[in-house]
Amino acid sequence: MQNTTPDEAEAAAADGEKPPPEAPAPDRGRSRRRRRRVRRTVLVLLLVVLVPVLSVLAALRITYMGDPADGTHTRNRDALWLGHAWVDGRKKDADVTALAHRLKSTGIRDLYVHSGPLEHDGTLPKSVYPKARWFIDAVHRKLPGVRVQAFLGDVLATESPDGMRLEDKDTRATVLRSARQILDTGYKGIHLDLEPLHSGDRNYLTLLDALHHETRSRGVPLSVAAHQIDPLPALHSVFGTFTGHPKWWSQEFFGQVARRVDQIAVMSYDTMQPLESTYGGYVAQQTSLALEVTPPSTDLLMGLPFYHENRFGHWNHAETVPAAVRGVRLGLSRTDADRARFGVALYIDFAATEADWRAYEEDWVR
Repeated sequence: MQNTTPDEAEAAAADGEKPPPEAPAPDRGRSRRRRRRVRRTVLVLLLVVLVPVLSVLAALRITYMGDPADGTHTRNRDALWLGHAWVDGRKKDADVTALAHRLKSTGIRDLYVHSGPLEHDGTLPKSVYPKARWFIDAVHRKLPGVRVQAFLGDVLATESPDGMRLEDKDTRATVLRSARQILDTGYKGIHLDLEPLHSGDRNYLTLLDALHHETRSRGVPLSVAAHQIDPLPALHSVFGTFTGHPKWWSQEFFGQVARRVDQIAVMSYDTMQPLESTYGGYVAQQTSLALEVTPPSTDLLMGLPFYHENRFGHWNHAETVPAAVRGVRLGLSRTDADRARFGVALYIDFAATEADWRAYEEDWVR
């Protein structure tokens, strides 16, 4: 705005009009300096956030490069997560026949069939799995050598007031009784999935000790679904501080869990990766981290995303079966290419496409 002259101001006053106020030059200068400071602050914040993120993505893309070692294919110790329809009466003999046909030329040895969920107090109503005995017998007839494990889980009260509380010893004792109950049905193992499970949870380790004592006495495996491992040191602590959801386990805690079970299956999906190459590199890194701390006596399985969603944390175009399998093979090649007790676990049967099965069979089973 231009300044008014004395004559213009006098004329305006004579007409009864108030002259426009003159903006002091020092105020305009301060305003410009303030805007520049804001712009510089925003730029610095963007750089602080973007540079580390872009560096991590570049590192993951590099991790995805190279060729997997020869022989890094199925060890015939793979697993498949199955939905609840197999034990609640919705599936029939024809469905088991089709499943047997699907699996006959694969490396799948274990079926984790959803047979819960557990109640928050640890109980498991028998009404939840009325057709379990039928399914177990049908699989034994049509897929000899394939084990059917009871896939049990619940939401933990770690990030909300509702859920199972592992700090309650009565709840842990009830979970153990529920495991005995369902093993009496004929299942050949327990597969436990409790989420969200925070790294370092000693009550969880205590529960695993009790469950493993029970499964070992019956000669059947104890298996768990495991969170991903910190891709950067202590990331679970930092992430948990800002979001309330730590997401990852420390590598040390992962090893503590792996030593208490017969099988540990990493849920290596829902990774927040935006590209197929960075997702594959992430899986390669996760495979190496898990191999480093899983004892040779424990089966390590890396999860493959046999489902298709687009939401925060999971991009369907990035988290593909080919990328996951390549990542698994690269991590195995670099860390322990001859590892015998190793496989992949497919999540989940009812969401899988023919393309998912073809990628698993062509890239991993061969």
